[in-house]
Amino acid sequence: MQVGDISLVDYIGISPNKHATYVPHTAGRYSVKRFRKAQCPIVERLTNSLMMHGRNNGKKLMAVRIVKHAMEIIHLLTDQNPIQVIVDAIINRYTSKKSLCFY
Repeated sequence: MQVGDISLVDYIGISPNKHATYVPHTAGRYSVKRFRKAQCPIVERLTNSLMMHGRNNGKKLMAVRIVKHAMEIIHLLTDQNPIQVIVDAIINRYTSKKSLCFY
């Protein structure tokens, strides 16, 4: 997997040795220190961002299932690595914003 934007390399966690997780449910404490959220795997950050707005609060298994099905659909439609598609989408979104505040 490649990150096309040099400015986002440090903030998108996709390295295979450190961020290799099979299930985006690591229960890691990524918000204890400043900028540690950048070490969280990108798929888990996407899963956690689905658990916002009252009615979805705390439903991590539902969010994991949604991300899993979405990745399967992406793989079937594009025949590409779904994580690479997610990384490219994040790069496209943040090149217009010029700031990284991935919730």
